[in-house]
Amino acid sequence: MVTQAYAQEAAAPAEEHVEAPADDAAHAEEAVHAEDAAHAEDGAHADPTHDTHATTEAHGDAGHSDVFPPFDPATFPSQLLWLAITFGALYLLMSKLALPRIGGILENRKTLIDTDLAAADADRQKTDAAIAAYEKALAEAKAKAQGIANQTREAIQADLSAKRSAAEADLTAKVSAAEARIAQTKAEALTHVDEIAAETAQAVVGQLVGDVPPASVRAAVAKVKG
Repeated sequence: MVTQAYAQEAAAPAEEHVEAPADDAAHAEEAVHAEDAAHAEDGAHADPTHDTHATTEAHGDAGHSDVFPPFDPATFPSQLLWLAITFGALYLLMSKLALPRIGGILENRKTLIDTDLAAADADRQKTDAAIAAYEKALAEAKAKAQGIANQTREAIQADLSAKRSAAEADLTAKVSAAEARIAQTKAEALTHVDEIAAETAQAVVGQLVGDVPPASVRAAVAKVKG
């Protein structure tokens, strides 16, 4: 289309080229606009997003500023508005969803911990009761064993004492009987001493001087004894 525009300009009558300078300027401007329109139409057929990019560039150039957007005072109202909206949405999200879930988790954990602590305390009480019962049973067993040992020792001592008393009594009786027999034997022996002495003296005297009457010998022995 640009070629056609140039061809039309070339085919125009020669008198148009000799018009006043104002007409030349008008024709030049029209040619430029025609060329721009032709380029725009070609670009529109070549790239469908050309108009969008052109509009964006136009707006960007119109609103261009050297200040960083978050620090631009012109954007403060919109920033505050979006801050309030974001904070409200975040608050609603936290209060309706996150915080109840966190609170439920903490409550469940607290319940579990309390339950575990109660179970541990119950187990501790059971253990203490079992230890106390064991110690009591052990003390009773020790006391019973001590009592049995004392009874056994006393029984053994009583039996030993009884046996010792019986042995001593039997020994005493035997000693008394032996002493009685010794005394009887001694008494019997003493009753025959005179006869033995008389017979012995008679035998000795008979060997020395001959036969001697037994009466004389007994009298002599009695005289010596008395």
